[in-house]
Amino acid sequence: MRWEGQRRSENIEDRRGRGGAVAGGGIGLLVLGLLYALLTGQDPGQITGQLGGPGGAGPTTQQGPLQTTPEEEQQREMVEVVLAWTEDVWSQLFQRAGRTYEQPTLVFFRGLVQSGCGRATAQVGPFYCPGDKQIYIDLSFFAELAKRFKAPGDFAQAYVIAHEVGHHVQNLLGIAERVRRAEEMARSEAEKNSYSVRLELQADFFAGVWAHHNEKLRHFMEPGDLEEAIRAAEAIGDDAIQKQSQGYVVPDAFTHGSSAQRIAWFRHGFTTGDLSQGDTLDDVLWNRINPR
Repeated sequence: MRWEGQRRSENIEDRRGRGGAVAGGGIGLLVLGLLYALLTGQDPGQITGQLGGPGGAGPTTQQGPLQTTPEEEQQREMVEVVLAWTEDVWSQLFQRAGRTYEQPTLVFFRGLVQSGCGRATAQVGPFYCPGDKQIYIDLSFFAELAKRFKAPGDFAQAYVIAHEVGHHVQNLLGIAERVRRAEEMARSEAEKNSYSVRLELQADFFAGVWAHHNEKLRHFMEPGDLEEAIRAAEAIGDDAIQKQSQGYVVPDAFTHGSSAQRIAWFRHGFTTGDLSQGDTLDDVLWNRINPR
């Protein structure tokens, strides 16, 4: 992915040096949160409101000045460039629809962060908070994505950022609120989860739409980039994560979609670039796009 030397977003808040906390066990605990909240727009406070607890180690406070590695700073720069690219693409798409795009802020943190949706740890992975319209990311997630989930590469990382921005777009368009109301009326946990799946897959679709239009604007993609995003989507499908964590799959417990679904909707967005083709609440479209 050709991103070096490009404009970097100014909608950035860096909280990495604020003496956050890391739950006992370190980066390995990321996977526990990923099982429930990887790449979600859910309220992280509902998932990681407590650090430590019965039978667990308490939080460890990090003190002193911010220390980073060259690799981490390169990742930060790349994220800032990708965020700037999303600003350009979504501003254009909103303008074509006669609307103004409200740019989100991206917050870098380490270990623990207080968001408008509550307190969250790095365990939840990157997330979007509709309450404050901000995206939160601990850059250590990218190491987990590459090593544990076997999905390395800068375009895989760009897909992650674009997915979270997709949740912001849903919030601005009122889609997130529409789904929230549907979830409140759900008659079972499985039905409620099914709405969450549709919201998440639409965010994957929006990530594909962004990549489609950004490629037209900048020709930023290199050979193998698309495969990186697809490999990441496959690795973080609910079925793949459930198999890895518990050895079997429970479709009714899916909250983000299967690997095949995530790939299909990202591909659909990338191929069409057409926002009208991404209404995952439309049953006709849903049945046409979802893998058989």
